[in-house]
Amino acid sequence: MSRCPITYRDCGEADYSSEGLRLLNSRLQRLRSLPMSASEQRREAIRLAGKLSIQGLQPKLSARLSVKRGVFEAVSKNGQYILKPQHADYPQLPENEALTMHMARVAGLEVPVSGLVYAADGSMTYFVRRFDRVGRAGKRATEDFAQLAGKGRDTKYNYSMERLAGLVDGYCTFAAVERARLFRRILFCWLTGNEDMHLKNFSVIRREGKVELSPLYDCLSTTVALRALGRSEDEIEEMALPLRGKRRNLTRRDLVGYYGHNRLELPQTVTEKALTALGEAIPEWLRLIGISFLDEGQRKLYRDLIARRREALGI
Repeated sequence: MSRCPITYRDCGEADYSSEGLRLLNSRLQRLRSLPMSASEQRREAIRLAGKLSIQGLQPKLSARLSVKRGVFEAVSKNGQYILKPQHADYPQLPENEALTMHMARVAGLEVPVSGLVYAADGSMTYFVRRFDRVGRAGKRATEDFAQLAGKGRDTKYNYSMERLAGLVDGYCTFAAVERARLFRRILFCWLTGNEDMHLKNFSVIRREGKVELSPLYDCLSTTVALRALGRSEDEIEEMALPLRGKRRNLTRRDLVGYYGHNRLELPQTVTEKALTALGEAIPEWLRLIGISFLDEGQRKLYRDLIARRREALGI
């Protein structure tokens, strides 16, 4: 019995479940393996780096889905998906990101369609649908927080969590709603050990005549990835941007009392609702971790991390 790498549901002898294929396209009948191995994908990502707008630490490819051929095809422009192959130095990043995005969806956060696809060498590649694309060549107006703050790729860490509230207030149509959405995302990222949420990993998007936070993206447990390489938790920061002048040893008082109530000016009913929703999602998170495509060592690291952060947050 196989498990679908898109939905995590049993799919019998098939590689993907029918539900997973329909998430990609209602007419998709099969999904073939990528025609490149992980190393070939990384080389292709390097070759196309100057032509793509999706650069970053992880190697990435722009792709479109050919429904007729049943395969993702790498392209240099007008891609509707992003592919992230296995990293040469950090094992199982695609499996980690796919799992974390599943967990975000369970917690009620807005995320694009994403999952895992098999590559030519049997490895797994993470895919995610681009939320800033419409049709084959249309685009939605999207800007990341680095652009809004006047920062670049080299200065994306030169900011603070406190100042994010000003960006939301300055650019979002309904700022109070978006501050609440931002708060829930910050708690989720902290609970799941995503310590690389720098300015370029937050964006606003214009949809239906209003500017709002974009769907969540580039969300994985960097803490689990680093711990799997032997790093101790004391060596790993908890946030990319400082909160109250610090990036680690954060407490409920920092995250909820100071940030949620004081800086984001959220009423207690809103912060409690966010905490309750996250707490109620944790049993399903643990189930997903147990059936994920991570190896058992990284599954244990993830479960232990959730247990510690949950206790610290009091949910």
